[in-house]
Amino acid sequence: MRDLSQEPLPALPPRRPESHKGDFGRAMIIGGSRGMAGAVAMAGMACLRSGAGLATLGVPRCIGPVVAGFCPAYMVRELVDDEPGTLYWANLFDLVPVEHNYTVWALGPGLGEPDATAELSGRMNREWTAPLVIDADGLNGVALYEARYASAPLTPPGPRVYTPHPGEFARLAGDDALAEQATGDDDARVAAAAALAARDEGGNTVVVLKGHRTVVTDGARFSINATGNPGMATGGSGDVLTGVITALIAQGLSAFDAARLGVHLHGLAGDIARERTGAVSLIATDLIDALPTAFQNPNPDS
Repeated sequence: MRDLSQEPLPALPPRRPESHKGDFGRAMIIGGSRGMAGAVAMAGMACLRSGAGLATLGVPRCIGPVVAGFCPAYMVRELVDDEPGTLYWANLFDLVPVEHNYTVWALGPGLGEPDATAELSGRMNREWTAPLVIDADGLNGVALYEARYASAPLTPPGPRVYTPHPGEFARLAGDDALAEQATGDDDARVAAAAALAARDEGGNTVVVLKGHRTVVTDGARFSINATGNPGMATGGSGDVLTGVITALIAQGLSAFDAARLGVHLHGLAGDIARERTGAVSLIATDLIDALPTAFQNPNPDS
């Protein structure tokens, strides 16, 4: 595999003076559940702060007003929910016709228990040709769907970015040895993440194995991230990363380039936020507040 860790980072193209919001992509983020409205809201705010032209949040009807109240800049689409307040799989009948109305989709922030959402997550992953970023409960749902229902190897028909922490990686991999490898040193973690990405024979899958020195790989190349700090070990940090990567894909970057740049900027925002708040007091919304500074100077040491 080619190591890109020391190579120049991908960059967004300059914005033309005559640009309009449609030029910077339309993102749809599916997530949220009763008690977890903030996760999808933070993903949406991070997506807009990272340059997406338009962001729509598809959320359970029961939390629609709460999600809308966090930020007036994104749109909210209320979807059918079940009794526990999670998204019902039959929403697919309404979402399939609008799949290509959006440049990129994201799935997972605050989505809820995978027992309730596995069919939604698993079928989107297997059927969507549009780019799809999957995190958190979305990954757990995919893992459960594959274990319960899949009768053929998983080969997603479009670009995918999976952003697991080690626990989610273990469930997604379904392999104890690979899961243990994902908690090892840099070489072991690169090998584990690459092995998971390489299961996709179509080459559409990028794995972002989160943690200290996050690994980004598509199975043929990899990068180890150097930004970030322990203050980012706080609830919602991963939701912000989902929003950042989603926005970069919306603006035209490939899945691998968006993941690599997004991980760097997310960690850099964490470093900026730590200087403002200290590591102990850092919370996920501080990352969103620091994103503008990170985007303005993505290579502060160069």
